[in-house]
Amino acid sequence: MKKFINDPNNLTNELLQGMALAYPRKVKIVDEKLVVRAEAKSSDKVAVVSLGGTGHEPAVQGFVGKGMLDVCAAGDIWAAPGPPTLLAAMKEVNREAGMLLVTLNHAGDVMSANMAKQMAEAEGIKVVEILTTEEVRPTADEEGRGLGGCFFIYKICGAAAEQGKSLDEIAALANKINDNMATIAVLSELATHPSTGGVCGTLGDDEMEICAGQHGEGGGVVMPMASSKETVKILADKIVEKKGLKSGDEIILIINGSGKTTLMEQYIAFKDASDYFTDKGIKIVGGHASEVLTVQEAGGYQMIVLKADAEIKELWEAPCDTPGYTVQ
Repeated sequence: MKKFINDPNNLTNELLQGMALAYPRKVKIVDEKLVVRAEAKSSDKVAVVSLGGTGHEPAVQGFVGKGMLDVCAAGDIWAAPGPPTLLAAMKEVNREAGMLLVTLNHAGDVMSANMAKQMAEAEGIKVVEILTTEEVRPTADEEGRGLGGCFFIYKICGAAAEQGKSLDEIAALANKINDNMATIAVLSELATHPSTGGVCGTLGDDEMEICAGQHGEGGGVVMPMASSKETVKILADKIVEKKGLKSGDEIILIINGSGKTTLMEQYIAFKDASDYFTDKGIKIVGGHASEVLTVQEAGGYQMIVLKADAEIKELWEAPCDTPGYTVQ
């Protein structure tokens, strides 16, 4: 492991400080672990809140800003923040309009979110939670984890909140997005933990893992390395099957590089995916190839697909301005 860092025990604080210094008009840091919009949204509008470990940049703290998240509670590298940190985040943006709490389906995040939500409600804070579960797993009976699809909820529900929609409307929209999106990950190389240097499992030089999750937690399907077009077909077939996509449907597509995968590879994957969906009569109406949620130097990518309707398409195009994503 070769990284330009300082004290491994201070990684989170230093990276958050650096982000705030790089984007002072977009975010500020409160109490070391809260990333907050530099300019608060009107208090009569719903707040959008999330939580997550660092080391996944730009996710999730990098999506705080106009048109997306109002605040994010940061944990240490790949670790959920504790309930008190998330409670402090909710108090930071508490308002009569209420808030949407976006939680990715990982054990630590779920535990922290559940405890913090209970404490917040006991203090009279109005909060509705959405748990993202969009991952495609090897078998249909396995519950999906929350992967890069959280980006769709941040972007689209953040836009709805900016427009002044009610908490009930935004919660319904979040559930619609969660029901209509799917993410499947493929890894060609595994990451190392930047604090400890520990490698996340094993994967042969001539192997790749489908349904690999965020970090390569295991439980995926290991197979020989394949070409871009062959890999895209494997991934897209599973998404089409899971969501029942058919000719005439419209989708938003993101090819999310996992950290080490080059833009060259991401663009080729997007092109191959575009060919695949076009051949099936499925129209891509938005999206991009870039890094949305990374795992240090993990090789591979996530294919993230959202079936779109008129409401989703309009909000997808709405302006936002965050360190990790901007729409003019």
